[in-house]
Amino acid sequence: MKGLGIVSRIELGFFVMFIALLVWTFASYLHIIFPTITPKSVAKSGEKIWEAKLEDSALRLGLVGNIGLTFLFVPVTRGSSVLQVFGLTSEASVKYHIWLGHIVMTLFSAHGICYIVYWAATHQLSEMLKWAKTDISNLAGELSLLSGFVLWIATFPRIRRKMFELFFYTHHFYILFVVFFVFHVGVSYAGIMLPGFYLFMVDRYLRFLQSRSNVRLVSARVLPCETLELNFSKSKGLSYTPTSIMFVNVPSISKLQWHPFTITSSSNLEPEKLSVVIKGEGSWSKKLYQMISSPNSADRLGVSVEGPYGPASTHFLRHDLLVMVSGGSGITPFISIIRELIHTSESQKCKTPEILLISVFKNSQDLTMLDLLLPISGAPSETCKLGLQIEAFVTREKQPTPAEDKKNLRTIWFKPDPSDEPITPVLGQNNWLWLGAIISSSFIIFLISLGVLNRYYIYPVDKNTNEIFSYPTKAVLNMLIICISVVITSSAAFVWNKRHSGTDAKQIQNMEGATPMTSPNSWFYNADREMESLPQQSLFQSTNLHFGERPDLKRIFFERKESSVGVLVCGPKKMRHEVANICSSGLASNLHFESISFSW
Repeated sequence: MKGLGIVSRIELGFFVMFIALLVWTFASYLHIIFPTITPKSVAKSGEKIWEAKLEDSALRLGLVGNIGLTFLFVPVTRGSSVLQVFGLTSEASVKYHIWLGHIVMTLFSAHGICYIVYWAATHQLSEMLKWAKTDISNLAGELSLLSGFVLWIATFPRIRRKMFELFFYTHHFYILFVVFFVFHVGVSYAGIMLPGFYLFMVDRYLRFLQSRSNVRLVSARVLPCETLELNFSKSKGLSYTPTSIMFVNVPSISKLQWHPFTITSSSNLEPEKLSVVIKGEGSWSKKLYQMISSPNSADRLGVSVEGPYGPASTHFLRHDLLVMVSGGSGITPFISIIRELIHTSESQKCKTPEILLISVFKNSQDLTMLDLLLPISGAPSETCKLGLQIEAFVTREKQPTPAEDKKNLRTIWFKPDPSDEPITPVLGQNNWLWLGAIISSSFIIFLISLGVLNRYYIYPVDKNTNEIFSYPTKAVLNMLIICISVVITSSAAFVWNKRHSGTDAKQIQNMEGATPMTSPNSWFYNADREMESLPQQSLFQSTNLHFGERPDLKRIFFERKESSVGVLVCGPKKMRHEVANICSSGLASNLHFESISFSW
């Protein structure tokens, strides 16, 4: 749907109901208050009827906006178990945060504009500078709105895509937005947004703790299509599902920028390694590619991570056939699915769905991304039993690249550092229990501290009149208590789990050695020689190359006669919408569109 993207009927239903709730709430407010505004009632203040109605409308727009603000931060609590309860992932929930953000800022902007027009009409523009001690602080509201407006402008697609750094840095204005919002309405009324924002604060601080450590980067596979596969060491206790994502930070490029990438490894097939694929499409990723691919590249690279985050479970085994459609680097989430199915077919000896991988690339160099289907350490011989068929399309070339023009895939090994650590779960294997303990214990500490503060500090001054003790001071004290409660409990849980995971973590071994010029898994560019292993030979034989054409997706989908066909797509927006439209057309009852999360 235009403006909403690909949505399910349930999502659309909830969206319509939420909009209806906001409209009904606003209309109810006006229905109750407007009849009370009469010439007699406004005569006392010297206002006109339309001015009084404008002021009340402005107030009600702010109240309705607070409903959206209540839920605004919930979708971006990446590690929260709340999302998993509803079968959601942090990446898939970002669109709900975007919808809510647009709604909230539209209502708050209308709230502020209406008040400015009202003050101008009634010659009270001095009200814009009002910072009351025990009342609404208009200046704080304007600063909050200004911070939100700067943040909001940078989120629009044209700005976000062309100037991602601007989007990234301005998004931190949410701190000013929230702080001045609390100053504006007072700490008591700001409690309407406390549940969602409290979960976000706990999640954000835990992510901060995890990101303080350098992780062990073992190796990197450098592809000629400006793509990297980074391979990290991880603890065996860290498990994740296919299509999970991880945020990566390279301090030598930028200490502040964190970028999400889809994990391509399988925690079951590769219990001590975690891999992500990075395509050099932005300034940050291009700098990283240049650093690693350079002949004089460093023998160690400092990296920090957050995550991984992903769905609680996947349901790919329920289908008879999986059709995966990818465009360019959109193949990355499918790599993790294929590797997971390789492990399932080997270990559980159960029937796995047939796989049809339709990959579209711009040029033949991009075909080397197919090399990443196999892990760097090789794959079990069960790969040939997986039932994988690959249809690779190269759209901008009519024929294969001559052999002398081909560039080899390289594998680079990095030296370990004593400060490097394997990636471990931030709260250990019992993540849900620890997270619940942190939230409940920190909130109890907050309530007790708040009671002590009010009884022995605020009450002796204010005597419950709410007319003496400064609202901003009370807001600062409440926000400080919340932060201290979250920091104490989260830090204690993190340190406890870090010590226990440290005793179980394998000592990082020195992997110093010569850097191979080619990867043992490079089977596409070495197709003219004998395959080194059965899995490589099986993958090469199951691949059909098509040059100078695009796949006819509608024909391919409708030709499949299996009773249950799961369809997954990852790539450009136009491709995703085309596949979604085919599956939702109702012309083939066996097609089931599967939503996945991805980042590249």
